[in-house]
Amino acid sequence: MRHSDSVDRALLPPVEEKRRHLRFDKVFPVRLESILFGELDCVARNVSAGGIFVEMTEPLPLGAHVRVSFLSADSSAEIVALGEVKNHYFMNYAKEGLTRSISGMAVRFYAFEKESQQILADCLDRFRVLN
Repeated sequence: MRHSDSVDRALLPPVEEKRRHLRFDKVFPVRLESILFGELDCVARNVSAGGIFVEMTEPLPLGAHVRVSFLSADSSAEIVALGEVKNHYFMNYAKEGLTRSISGMAVRFYAFEKESQQILADCLDRFRVLN
């Protein structure tokens, strides 16, 4: 028997949320650039002020440094951030009666180019009002 099978989850203390930034789910194209791995066109699944989840069949190695660029929500400005691959994910789910999967990586931002940090903050504020 696995440990999780024998424990009543209602008796467990609440799980502490470790995210520092509110994350918004929105699917959009991104471009990743890496000195070691070249340029990659990908799909982002969510974004926050602190990072982004990028869908990839073969995520880059943990610790890889990337330049991430994507358009703002209204496509009026490009957002460019520098980040580090922090986690890999592989998720299975069911949709329309079929089993599906998605893999990808979490990139934590550590710097932004030009006004990108403010542009991203403004976009996230607009999403917060709309949701």
